[in-house]
Amino acid sequence: MKITKYIHSCLLLEQDGEQLLFDPGTFTFADGTVTPATFRNVSTVVITHQHPDHLDVQALQEIVRLSRATVLSTQEVADQLKPQGLPVQVVEEGLLTVGAFWLEAVPVPHEPILDSELPQMLAFFINDKVLNPADSFSPILQRYKRVEVLILPVMAPFLTEVRVAEFVRQLEPQQILPVHDGYVKDFFVEQRYDTYEPHFAQQGIQFHRLSQPGQSVTV
Repeated sequence: MKITKYIHSCLLLEQDGEQLLFDPGTFTFADGTVTPATFRNVSTVVITHQHPDHLDVQALQEIVRLSRATVLSTQEVADQLKPQGLPVQVVEEGLLTVGAFWLEAVPVPHEPILDSELPQMLAFFINDKVLNPADSFSPILQRYKRVEVLILPVMAPFLTEVRVAEFVRQLEPQQILPVHDGYVKDFFVEQRYDTYEPHFAQQGIQFHRLSQPGQSVTV
């Protein structure tokens, strides 16, 4: 499986000629480096929750128009997108097959945010090897301890380096792919990676420095 990062939490997964896209949000398209046309060949788009940094409605409309992809998400997102004419296959919990991908959807709580109502949100375990927790560090996710690849939010208003490191200590993944860092300058992303990479290396965990849009790993 090839995983390509396109700014913040937007990830393109490719397996056996199929493309699965996670969370094309506003930060992904903010400076024009990435456009909806980048995703014209996707078969399915998964939106983990309705926050704008994970869901850019205008961009999603264009992606679906170009690709005719199916959109999977929560009932909350489906209700939001219905007036826009975007049909959503509502996912609540459990296993589903999407082409070459096997997904386990897990309802999880969003990490606390100041003065904000928390959205419905889904984490996904993909092909028995990749865990995308969305914006959750819930103990629910400890069932995936020693997962091969952890998609790891590394920066957010609701996070500290210590909180990130503790979540990794609990899950003990083999590899980390950092996300949720698309709203800060490149030099700060690199500085933060300079902190995380040796810290996790001491635990025998590989940290993939995907700091530029279009960089990828194969797992």
